[in-house]
Amino acid sequence: MAAEPHTSSRDDEIDLNALLGTVLDHKWLIVAVTSCFLMFSLAYALLSTPVYQASAVVQVEQKVPDLPGLSAITQTLGASNSEATTEIALITSRTVIGQAVDSLHMLIEASPRRLPLFGSFIARHYTPDKPGAVAPPILGLARYDWGGARLDIFRLDVPNALLDKRLTLIAGEHGAYTLQDDDGDTLLNGQVGQAASGHGVTIEVKALAANPDERFDVVRHRDLTIINQLQQDIQASEQGKDSGIIGLTYDNIDPALAVNLLDQVSHFYVKQNVDRNSAEAANSLKFVKERLPSVRQELDHATDALNAYQIKAHSVDITMQTKALLDQEVAAETSIQQLQIQQADIERRFTSAHPAYKAMQQQIDLLQAQKDALDKQVGELPDTQQQLLKLTRDVQVSDQTYTGLLTQAQQLDIARAGTVGNVRIVDTAAVDITQPVQPKKAIVVLGGTFLGGFLAICFIFLRQMLNRGVEDPAAIEQIGLPVYASIPMSEQEQAFWTELARRQGGRGQQHLLAVSAPADLATEALRSLRTSLHFARMEAKNNLLMISGSSPNAGKTFVSSNLGAVIAQAGQRVLVIDADMRKGGLHKMLGGKPEGGLSELISGQIDLTTAIRTVQGVEAMHFIARGKVPPNPSELLMHANFTDLLRKLAPLYDLVIIDTPPILAVTDAAVIGHHVGTSLLVVRFGLNQAREIALAKQRFEQNGVEIKGAIFNAVEKRSAGYYSYGYYEYKAAK
Repeated sequence: MAAEPHTSSRDDEIDLNALLGTVLDHKWLIVAVTSCFLMFSLAYALLSTPVYQASAVVQVEQKVPDLPGLSAITQTLGASNSEATTEIALITSRTVIGQAVDSLHMLIEASPRRLPLFGSFIARHYTPDKPGAVAPPILGLARYDWGGARLDIFRLDVPNALLDKRLTLIAGEHGAYTLQDDDGDTLLNGQVGQAASGHGVTIEVKALAANPDERFDVVRHRDLTIINQLQQDIQASEQGKDSGIIGLTYDNIDPALAVNLLDQVSHFYVKQNVDRNSAEAANSLKFVKERLPSVRQELDHATDALNAYQIKAHSVDITMQTKALLDQEVAAETSIQQLQIQQADIERRFTSAHPAYKAMQQQIDLLQAQKDALDKQVGELPDTQQQLLKLTRDVQVSDQTYTGLLTQAQQLDIARAGTVGNVRIVDTAAVDITQPVQPKKAIVVLGGTFLGGFLAICFIFLRQMLNRGVEDPAAIEQIGLPVYASIPMSEQEQAFWTELARRQGGRGQQHLLAVSAPADLATEALRSLRTSLHFARMEAKNNLLMISGSSPNAGKTFVSSNLGAVIAQAGQRVLVIDADMRKGGLHKMLGGKPEGGLSELISGQIDLTTAIRTVQGVEAMHFIARGKVPPNPSELLMHANFTDLLRKLAPLYDLVIIDTPPILAVTDAAVIGHHVGTSLLVVRFGLNQAREIALAKQRFEQNGVEIKGAIFNAVEKRSAGYYSYGYYEYKAAK
């Protein structure tokens, strides 16, 4: 009892030696699966269409150039620096990408139809004899492209029902073609260079190079479908934090298309940036030009009023004091009008709560206060001087305002025309056609090979976990069954039954491993079992031996027939009875047909002499086949005739071996167990689980049958662990 905790703790440990042994035992399976994955990886790396990556670089400057004619406070508070994250969103916006899609006609997709798996590989490696040549069909498959085929569609208009649907264009002779829908119905017939219409579809093919009857897949995509896809495919990222350098990449199987797309995206991005920066100058110029006529009219009115007053008052001069006040008032009024013009421009872009607007209003209020103080001083002058000063002031203010607006209009016009934006293209789009980004052949081959080996190992361990069959006799002995013998798996036995199944013949021929291969390891193990039984049967009540199992396919019939053969070869008279009247297969081992056996013998249809058959090559061995399958096998075994039969047979032989059905399937073995003196249970290596064996033992005990021990059958060689208790081949030297 003291050793039990130690054993439990050992069971919970991971046995690395056992794990390694499991891998080595299934090394050929692992090699086969890994080799398959290696071949598939190589095929994929060689046959898959390469994907190329185009790249471009743009720079975003940190400050927008100042626009002339705007005040310093407007530039400081009204303008903002462009951030790279904002520009990245602009580059991949629907506006920019949509213009590039329209420019390249990417809404129309046309591709030649090629043979699956190998077609693209063959077409890529086609070398034309002259420019524009098309590869001839291979094996008469003219509908596929074998290299050189080209279709350029200038225009394709389809109904909404056919958007994003695959159409088929069939090339004809001399530039003719036929367009079919996805159901194979003809939509129209056309000619290269001419617009064709039919069934709501209009198409204009610009160029077509193909063999007659060659197929092309044509799709007219929805605008938003292509734009959304390109927004995901075009990658834009800042190269370094706060660097303002944005890198663009785009992957496509067509390197020329990848370059053209990035070029167009970069071009339209710069254009929209220039348009955005020049829009402020254009708006300001428009506002100034709208004010010029009214200011000019005010200047004319002020000049006429001054001239009229001077004629009326017969006065053209103003005093020195009035002159000083005039200059101050003109300066203040001119400044106020300039600020009011700028304030009107700001009102178009900002609300009254904006800091730029508030700062402008504060300046106007300050100048207005200065002007009000000057107006008080003017009020103390004589009336003639006051009126003359006022009219002169209006003329000078209007004149300066008009002159300033003209100057500002010229400056804004120059600024609008010369705006270059705050972004520029550093590197135009380019692609390295010698280094496709996909597939990475080395990574694909190595990764596929590793994945194959990994999946094979996982499958082996998973299968072992799900099928926890006994692989060590110690597990059987822990249940309470001593192991009388461990019989190794016989390669000769496997080869025989494999060949027999392949030929589907020879069902009536005899096959005993103990006769055909007396030096086989399994035969030697059966001889060891014969010795163990000799001592185990000394205290038995009779010479009847029952061999049963917990479940089918344990090898009971193999053990029963060959054990009988090795015991008979030792000089004892042996009878083997096939008591499995449902699926017994003893006749397959020993020859003959199942009819005329145990079921007829118990039911009284035949006598004992007819039922007992000899075994060729083993004179001291006889057997009784199962007979015809009866409707009530269990009832026949419980009949008194079966008891009388065993009582008659026991004195005639040194040992009677009874091959029974599995105990967990039917109760026949429990019935027979009451008549025999020794009972053994066959356990198959890797098939029968420990709980299953324990349940079989319990089932026998519940029926009053004692299982003497177990026979460990079909033991396979393992790199780590148990192997048939050390049975080794031991032959005489030649």
